[in-house]
Amino acid sequence: MKHEGPPPSAPRHTRKTTAPAPDQAVGSVFGKARAERPRGPFGGLSSKLLLLTIGFVMIAEVLIYVPSVANYRNTWLKDRVTTAGVAASVLAETNTIAPRLQAELLQTTGAVAIALDQGSRRSLIAMGDVPPAIEFTVDLSAVNPFDSIIDSLWLLTYRGDGLMRVVGPAQMGHTQSVDIVLPVALLQADMLAFSGRILALSLIISIITATLVYVSLRALFVRPLQRLTRSMDHFAEAPEDLSRVIEPSSRQDELGDAEIRLAAMQEVLSRNLNQKQRLADLGLAVSKINHDLRNLLASAQLFLERLEHVQDPTVNRLAPKILATLDRAVGYTQAVMAYGKAQEKPPERRLIALKRVVDDVADVLGLSEHASITFENQVAGGLEVDADPEQLFRVLVNLCRNAVHALEAERNEALVKRLTISAERHERRVSIRVEDTGPGIPAALRPALFKAFQSGSKSGGIGLGLAIAAELLRAHGGSVELDETRPGACFCITLPDRGV
Repeated sequence: MKHEGPPPSAPRHTRKTTAPAPDQAVGSVFGKARAERPRGPFGGLSSKLLLLTIGFVMIAEVLIYVPSVANYRNTWLKDRVTTAGVAASVLAETNTIAPRLQAELLQTTGAVAIALDQGSRRSLIAMGDVPPAIEFTVDLSAVNPFDSIIDSLWLLTYRGDGLMRVVGPAQMGHTQSVDIVLPVALLQADMLAFSGRILALSLIISIITATLVYVSLRALFVRPLQRLTRSMDHFAEAPEDLSRVIEPSSRQDELGDAEIRLAAMQEVLSRNLNQKQRLADLGLAVSKINHDLRNLLASAQLFLERLEHVQDPTVNRLAPKILATLDRAVGYTQAVMAYGKAQEKPPERRLIALKRVVDDVADVLGLSEHASITFENQVAGGLEVDADPEQLFRVLVNLCRNAVHALEAERNEALVKRLTISAERHERRVSIRVEDTGPGIPAALRPALFKAFQSGSKSGGIGLGLAIAAELLRAHGGSVELDETRPGACFCITLPDRGV
């Protein structure tokens, strides 16, 4: 399009997010958080999906509309040129054209002037009033898609009463081209009407498509997500109630997998909370009886101190061991309370003979004279360990007591029941192995084996011994691990010397 007059000037959003207030009650965390965060009219997922669908469809329609309106403009101009060219070529065969025929031709084509280029001569076939200046010229033989789009958009925004000249090839053999002059407003009116039809059709398609997508996505995603949210709210009100765990649906997609995982998480959380509550109640009970228990043990110590003066070989041999056991019992009651208060004292490290400590462990647990369990102390007599004697003793007692309970639970007399403690030094580190021939540690307990209250599996056990052992060894800079490659249960203790 070649402009022959000054074209008119062509013509040219926010969101606020509010942070949720802090939760006020533990039982309604999710419900309160959602209630305290206001949701706008289009804050829901369904509304957002609806708006996005309509928006995307409208964008697609715009991308279709732009080339469509350009094609409509070219077709409209070609039709006018063809109609004018055929009629004018017929009338040009006569020497004179009556004014009435000229007026009818101009009215039919909507033109104000029509001319023919017949090679050797140029003929003005019809013309109304003398036209004013022509705004621009369109040569239909030289149009391209990009220029057509630009010119069409310009025409839609044009403001004025100017004329346009259109030149196009003729459909008659003796005529080379047809030249007509048209009012711009005539083409613009038809293009605006075409645009209105496209807009109406686009809105209808958008609404239908958005409704179908909205209904489908709401059924497939939004409602299942709302069900998950309601389940979390319901569970949060009383997480210790197993009946509030979500029941997974039969869906086989990602949402079904999410339901299964949520149900598993809720069940584990509920069981852990119940276990922690029972242990908290147990801890409260222990704290209440701890004082009386220590008094009873102190009384027993006084009686045994009197027995030490009795001239009896058996009494003289057993009384010191019983007194030592009572001393350790008092220490254990204090250790349980200290563990609950996280006040385990730092180790007082000394150089000790490990074999003697292992013998004391065997005496306390009655392993030397046990009827069904064979105990082997394979620690070399000269092996020395840099550790707190009492804390190392507690570690070995905890490990050996667990082994004894596991072996005693085996009722088959044909099974070998053996508990072995061995050790060796590697430069400035000592490795101690506590190994038994029992059934071993169940696979389900291994991930949380050294966590407090997690590894208790035997009757009456609360899973505190291994946690205490691991904590005492960490205070020494050492560690304890389960050797899963060995039959039975095999615990490997690593104790470094000071300064390592």
